Amino acid sequence: MSTAAVHSLWTTAAASADPISKIDAPKIEYGQLSPTLIVLGAALVGVLVEAFVPRKNRYYAQVFVSAVALCAAFAAVIALAAGGYGTTKAHVAAMGAISVDGPALFLQGTILLVGLLGVFTFAERRLDPAAHGNRVDSFAAQAASVPGSDSERAAVKAGFTTTEAFPLLLFAIGGMLVFPSANDLLTLFVALEVFSLPLYLLCALARRKRLMSQEAAVKYFLLGAFASAFTLFGIALLYGYAGSVSYARIAQVVDGTVTDVDPALAGTMGNDALLLVGAAMIVMGLLFKVGAVPFHMWTPDVYQGAPTPVTGFMASATKVAAFGALLRLLYVVLPGLRWDWRPVMWAVAIVTMLGGAIVAITQTDIKRLLAYSSIAHAGFILAGVIATTPSGISSVLFYLAAYSFVTIGAFAVVTLVRDAGGEATHLSKWAGLGRRSPLVAAVFAVFLLAFAGIPLTSGFAGKFAVFKAAAEGGAMPLVVVGVISSAIAAFFYIRVIVLMFFSRPHPEGPTVAVASPLTTVAIAAGVAVTAVLGVAPQYFLDLASQAGVFVR
Repeated sequence: MSTAAVHSLWTTAAASADPISKIDAPKIEYGQLSPTLIVLGAALVGVLVEAFVPRKNRYYAQVFVSAVALCAAFAAVIALAAGGYGTTKAHVAAMGAISVDGPALFLQGTILLVGLLGVFTFAERRLDPAAHGNRVDSFAAQAASVPGSDSERAAVKAGFTTTEAFPLLLFAIGGMLVFPSANDLLTLFVALEVFSLPLYLLCALARRKRLMSQEAAVKYFLLGAFASAFTLFGIALLYGYAGSVSYARIAQVVDGTVTDVDPALAGTMGNDALLLVGAAMIVMGLLFKVGAVPFHMWTPDVYQGAPTPVTGFMASATKVAAFGALLRLLYVVLPGLRWDWRPVMWAVAIVTMLGGAIVAITQTDIKRLLAYSSIAHAGFILAGVIATTPSGISSVLFYLAAYSFVTIGAFAVVTLVRDAGGEATHLSKWAGLGRRSPLVAAVFAVFLLAFAGIPLTSGFAGKFAVFKAAAEGGAMPLVVVGVISSAIAAFFYIRVIVLMFFSRPHPEGPTVAVASPLTTVAIAAGVAVTAVLGVAPQYFLDLASQAGVFVR
């Protein structure tokens, strides 16, 4: 058949068919998505800074862009909350992809503040002695160089710095802002990858102990890839079950209130095996991110090997984002499955609390000890998730805010205690620290007491809130296990305090570096939040309560 004949047939068929309906342009509420857009825009600016700004000026440009962007994004969150988008105007934006509601804004505000403190710890350049007349930070001089190679030595001598860490941090924060506010499963998965991939890279960038750092990054990447694969397979199964990736649609199919059924999906819709296996796989991926047992194996190795500023940021912000996403999934998508997922989460919470607390006792490295501590705290937060009541949501929001500031402050203190090999993380090196540097030891003691949940600290207010919510939700045995785990955990926190204040310092022990105002601000903010939320928590509990309603 000739080309002209084909063209004639095509035009005849087109003329006889109905005119193609107009394709509507997507409706995006840019103002309501502004916190995320500001951070991702600044990350792109950071990439351009790396490309066009002279090397000696990049550090200052990157710190300025990162700090200004996070402050502007936080101001946007406050403006949205003041405009009623956390309460009366809460709705689903971006054509059903993003929720703008109380929990999303509360968690985004927390992530942005923690991210700002993370920028300050990333930017610290006074802790290590100058190398070849140049100040150095926690990151490798040239990340692409093989550890110990001639190219690495040349990069150190030339005074190179890996300022790419700042745009990577902003991309991670951008993904974290979307993660707890995602309103469909594809947006959830894209956000998961957007914040995970920069973290894998950041974990490999330590200036000292390069090989350990790279090993930590590989472990995190491989296990994170497995978790992502589980999540993606779960999304596929839930799509097969409900015929949609939208949270609202899946919830309707679970509840049996759906009316219009696509004939192509009628055969699989309502297949409970797809629902149960798919939901389990997605929850598994989220539990990996929060570091719950038995998906916790990456946590101690990655926390120990990553640069300490990265560990502090990751330990605090990732938990906030992942628990926010887990709350939305369980409370918005799967409330109809409550009787199926609650017993499983009970078991996960119990083994996470006890496992984290018991194994932490055996640790001799301060970063590994804090890693197992974070696993135990994931169990405490899960107790609030299991409550399945409005007070459960608000208690989890409050706990996440309190925990994140204590964590980033504690890891900032760890960066200060140094010997000839860099950070002195072995516990034996911390003996007598209270006599060498009473102020630093006292600040670290405050953070440890907050982790232990001692009264007049934010940790006590947070634990009291989640345990009270769990008890009201009928999970009293879980509260008993939580209290026992807290008592076990208190032992190793108190042990470190005793080691610092009541042990004789070694003559060749580590020194405490004098930090710049940047790290000082991060530590001071952690202490201030710990004290304020511990002494006068009511205002912030009320704030979390007001923010504790998901848009459906």
